[in-house]
Amino acid sequence: MATPTESRLPRYGEDPEGTHPPLGYPGYRSTALRHPKQDLVLLPQMLTEVTGPLLGPGRLGEHDNDLTRQHAGEPQGQRIIVTGRLLDGDGRPVRDSLVEIWQANAGGRYRHTGDRWPSPLDPNFDGVGRTLTDSDGRYTFTTIKPGAYPWKNHDNAWRPAHIHFSVFGSAFTQRLVTQMYFPDDPLFSQDPIFNSIPDEKARQRMVSRYDHTITQAEWALGFQFDIVLRGRDASVFEEEEEEDEDE
Repeated sequence: MATPTESRLPRYGEDPEGTHPPLGYPGYRSTALRHPKQDLVLLPQMLTEVTGPLLGPGRLGEHDNDLTRQHAGEPQGQRIIVTGRLLDGDGRPVRDSLVEIWQANAGGRYRHTGDRWPSPLDPNFDGVGRTLTDSDGRYTFTTIKPGAYPWKNHDNAWRPAHIHFSVFGSAFTQRLVTQMYFPDDPLFSQDPIFNSIPDEKARQRMVSRYDHTITQAEWALGFQFDIVLRGRDASVFEEEEEEDEDE
């Protein structure tokens, strides 16, 4: 029988069935080679894993959260502002958490040696940023809306425009990865990564929302994208890190 103190402690269970994609999904062909075939081995976290390296402000550069100002010139494409809150399962803000993004440029090309499809690289865009959540759990990035790109998963396969998100706890071993899509993308219906999420409502949590109050006149369109760590409204997280090109 639980004591009064124990009964008030939070109890964490599994996220609702259908929230996260399976490790192996036939439509996403690369999972056949990537996903583990045996049970995972739980490794206990030692002092070094939970105390370092530190993820504080000292690791952030001046323009790490503004991907349009990291070079001498401006990148090509539609400038956008992406902002949202990192929340726990009870809707409370998660403060001082490191949030990283990576993405393709406006032409759908990653700055990556493995990405060689004939769309030009942008010399003024690296496609990588990071920031810390504030006291309200909010993060903000200024970037360029990424383009769609081919990825050879199936005949005439194109990935919808998306931004990869990585969020950390207090150490590098506490990491979750997800993707943010844009509203009304015509490529949703044929994208196996998006459709690997069994639950339709959970799938829509990966789609950002256009917000005119964030949009800045003659400067940038604004999009809201909250990330919920667990619970009924949990965001969809990848079980293992993907390559930059999703191939």
